[in-house]
Amino acid sequence: MPLINSEKQTRLKFEDYLAETGTLTYSNVGRSMMPLLREGRDLFTVERKTSSRCKVGDVVLYRRPPDKYVLHRIIQVRENDYVILGDNCVAKEYGITDDDILGIMTSFVRNGQERSVKSFSFRLYTFIILHTISLRIFLKRLICKFKNR
Repeated sequence: MPLINSEKQTRLKFEDYLAETGTLTYSNVGRSMMPLLREGRDLFTVERKTSSRCKVGDVVLYRRPPDKYVLHRIIQVRENDYVILGDNCVAKEYGITDDDILGIMTSFVRNGQERSVKSFSFRLYTFIILHTISLRIFLKRLICKFKNR
């Protein structure tokens, strides 16, 4: 699994790198995709997005202007855009279009082992994540409310 060269990264934006190579492997920053991806410990690989529409459950790399890159999951496909949410987030993002999406995650590396998004365990995890969104958001907000007291 080729890892993006840090020297090349400083010269190329992710979209340029994907256009040139077709795939990008990178380590995640932040906690928004926990427990799937652990900050600074796991790697993810995305393939350049094709012209076809993404589907519910896809984990996509997209760009927020001006130059912020985000890896989150599609939770709803609408006619002209997507609703996206990180697995560990409470705020849904609306209005993400196909033009914003650079690539779709195809695998990740955890403890040195590469795991495909086509594996049974990943598909089961995705099913659970998608079917517990409302409950997870409610519980996270409730916990935050009690922590702030």
